[in-house]
This record gives sequence, C-alpha cells and structure tokens, in this order.
Amino acid sequence: MNSLSFSLNLWNDLQSMWAYSFMQHAFEAGTIVAIVAGVVGYFVVLRRLAFAAHALSHIGFAGAAGAILASLNPLIGLLVFTTGGSAVMASLGRRSTNRDTQVGTVLAFMLGLGVLFISLYKGYATEAYSLLFGEILGISSGDVLATLIAGLLTLLVMALFYRRLLFASLDADVAQAKGVSVSSIHFIFMVLIALATAISVQVVGVLLIFALMVTPAAAAQCSTKRPAQGLAVTVGIALFVTWLGLFVSFYVPYPVSFFITTSTFIIYLAARLLRRTPAHPPITAEYN
Repeated sequence: MNSLSFSLNLWNDLQSMWAYSFMQHAFEAGTIVAIVAGVVGYFVVLRRLAFAAHALSHIGFAGAAGAILASLNPLIGLLVFTTGGSAVMASLGRRSTNRDTQVGTVLAFMLGLGVLFISLYKGYATEAYSLLFGEILGISSGDVLATLIAGLLTLLVMALFYRRLLFASLDADVAQAKGVSVSSIHFIFMVLIALATAISVQVVGVLLIFALMVTPAAAAQCSTKRPAQGLAVTVGIALFVTWLGLFVSFYVPYPVSFFITTSTFIIYLAARLLRRTPAHPPITAEYN
C-alpha cells in the first residue's frame, strides 16, 4: 500500500509504520476491538452462539443500509439493528433446541429489510458496503475514541456479570436452581454480542466477523478448558492476528481483513492438530 519495503530490522519497520497517523489509529482501534472480541467471543463459543453472532453481523449491515437511506452515519444504524436483533433473539428463548430456527427467522426478516433499504437508496452506498470487509485503515481519532468508550462499556458489563454468565454458560439448569436469572443473563449477553459485533465490524467487516469473534476462542478451547486461561489465550490470539494483519498489510498491498482471517484460520488448524488426546477435562467453575 506504499513505497516502503519490509526489511530484516523489525524495530525500524515498526517505526516507519507508526510514523503515519492512520496506522497509529488502526493499531489503537484494532487493539481495543481484539480485546473486546476475544472476551465476548470466548463466551460466544462456550454458549454455542456462533450462528447468532454471525447473524447479528448481517443484521447490522441491514441497519447500516437503513441509516444510509435516512442520511445518518451507517454505524448508528448498525448498532441499532444489532441491539434490536439481539433483543428479539433473546426474547424468543435461550434453549439451544430451537435457537437456530429463531435466529434464522430473525435474520431472514432483517436481511429482507436490508434489501429494501438498498433498493430504495438512489445513490452509491459506499459507506454501507465498506462495512462488509472492514475499513480499519480509514478510521479517525474520533472513531478510536468512540471505539474505546464502547469497548470499555462492554468489558465493564462483562466484568459485572462474569461469574453468573460463566455459571449459566456451563450449566444453565443448576444456575437457575441456585437463583441465577438465566433468562436475564442470556438477554444481557445477547446485547453484549451486538455491541462487540458493531465494534468489530470496522476491523474485519460484516462478512468476516467470525475471524475475531469465534475463531480465536475456538482455537483457545482446543488448548485449555480453564475459563481464565481460555479467556487469556483467546484475547492473546485476537491481539496477535490483528497486529500481524496490520503490520503485513502495511508492506503488502492486500486487505488487512485477509491477513487477519487467514492467520486465525491457520492458528485454529494448528490448535486442532496439536490438541492432545485424551481430551482436556470439561470446563468447570465454582459459584457461591
């Protein structure tokens, strides 16, 4: 993407890259997004909500298209639709027996709205389409600040509900018997997925949201079954692939999202191949 070339002096390469303000903003936002996506993504995989996270990203695109039609910032529409979609999915029930049907029904309706919004818009919806694959190299300092605020809010809520969320994720029936409001926890977590999705879209885009929201957590669960270690490994993988993708894309003229998704996929395959047999003991946690 520029005339600079990669050398064997890593420190000089990093200094050359960080001399540009857009790369500084990209690393700042990417770091925030990787941490949030890693923390939320660990529970997405633990609670078997990968399809819901994937659906919310597409629902967010419909919201972005609606915001473009209303002459608003597409991120506003994305956040409104993902939050609303998550609330509807949560209200339909938490049981996994028919969850895919519920998610698919909401997704189909929202995508229909997205098609309608795009067809009604007479101009070029470049801002909405840019959300499909991410645009981390084009974010401003204001975008970084907004990402930081949203990220801190998401992490704060996760910290407040961590023990109850973990307990409900591991054994919902026992958690319910212990007095944990499993339905409320499910609703809150679905909203958190919506926030994390909206934050992550600017890095990897709607179509590639799995790269940061699911794949690092899936790889981490291949190597450890302890929640604290799993969270740490998940966040570590998300940070590594984000930084690596930004670094490589600065010297190679290909999209950041391509390098992020490719590296996460390679790490996941490696984790699967290196996973020991017999398997790790099941994830357990105590709740008082």
